[in-house]
Amino acid sequence: MSTVTDLRKDKLGTLHKMGNRKSIEAFSEACWYMPGGVNSPVRAFGGVNRGPLFIAGAKGSKIFDVDGNEYIDYVGSWGPMILGHAHPAVLSAIHKAADRGTSFGAPTLAETELAARIVGAFASIEKLRLLCSGTEAVMTAIRLARAYTGRDKIIKMAGCYHGHSDSLLVVAGSGLAEGGTTASPGVPDALAGLTVVVPYNSIEAISQAFEKHTGQIAAVLVEPVAANMGVVLPEPGYLEAMRWLCDENGTVLIFDEVITGFRVAFGGAQDLYSVRSDLTCLGKIAGGGLPLAVCGGRADIMDLLAPLGRVYQAGTLSGNPIATAAAIATLDILAEGRAYRELESSAANLEIELAQAAAEAGAAITINRVGSLMSCFFTDKPVRNFDDVRATDIAAFKKFFAAMLDRGIYLAPSAYEAMFLSLAHTKQDIDRTVEAARESFRVVAGEK
Repeated sequence: MSTVTDLRKDKLGTLHKMGNRKSIEAFSEACWYMPGGVNSPVRAFGGVNRGPLFIAGAKGSKIFDVDGNEYIDYVGSWGPMILGHAHPAVLSAIHKAADRGTSFGAPTLAETELAARIVGAFASIEKLRLLCSGTEAVMTAIRLARAYTGRDKIIKMAGCYHGHSDSLLVVAGSGLAEGGTTASPGVPDALAGLTVVVPYNSIEAISQAFEKHTGQIAAVLVEPVAANMGVVLPEPGYLEAMRWLCDENGTVLIFDEVITGFRVAFGGAQDLYSVRSDLTCLGKIAGGGLPLAVCGGRADIMDLLAPLGRVYQAGTLSGNPIATAAAIATLDILAEGRAYRELESSAANLEIELAQAAAEAGAAITINRVGSLMSCFFTDKPVRNFDDVRATDIAAFKKFFAAMLDRGIYLAPSAYEAMFLSLAHTKQDIDRTVEAARESFRVVAGEK
């Protein structure tokens, strides 16, 4: 078992070129009070072999650490900051809402106003419930699917992350269509066995799972664009075939759009790919960067929730007035037609320039992108599932991450995460990022 002292020795690392002495000291103190010194594992920078940055503030496309260093930010709080940090309209909405009170535990007009906007954006959502986190949204969707179908098993895809509820912290079993095994201590084997894990982008695997567990599958759960193993796009026909299989087998199709919702299109990935789910989970952008999530879908399924039905779900802070205000302000800006055109233009330019910079340095990369969501994998092969991701050069990514951070570019500290662009990223930001990448690719290739 690691002690605080062990963690300090293992994780504090060396100073990067910009200097982060205060971050090192802050992490050292945090390790005394929080497991691993953080409140979410990836924040510990364990995937890149160094101590984490402690952030003091952010504005637009930039974040600032406690040592006063400035970085161009491509994490964006893991996706929500599509407008950029501290957007004036969002801050104004938050301040006005806070002046009226921070929480009531009672219905507000803003909850209905936000719900109406989301229902208007997603053709598959007829009714919804506001919650506080993506984990909670997916957990609710699975409970609804099981209640609606009277079945227990679910199918999920290897490499897709859907929060930390027990049913989803599982890995593939010994056979292709077998129930999963626990991926975390504390998850009962019996519960993990109700989740069948299959490869992403394999309709054949899903078909086999339906055949093996005929009449037992309550739901198929998927990120329509995988974004938690890095960005992996659905192959042509994949989502359509999944929709057909669910219809044929009386199974609920759940799209986890916590990341892709309002990111790849205003109506999410299901709008982009013209495939409707039965239930949809939203978060991140849907909350305007504050703790808010959504479980929504067909009215006949959603009406199973209490108080109309017997499926129980509740939350003291669900529909929090500050979060709903931030969400409404964010969605109103994104509803303007220009937003996604600008995001596409910036992201496409960055993709082209990164690919060219890597080629010049002799670094083998594959870039997967949809809209303002992208990943740069260190491989010369296509990346279409989790096995492909794990076969990429993770050591090369770690070198690239460190070199970019040294040059003031803040990427996700894991090879299994995405890059997020925002409306605040300027051409100057993109140019500076590409120049840093040009030098960093040469570091990876061993030129300097």
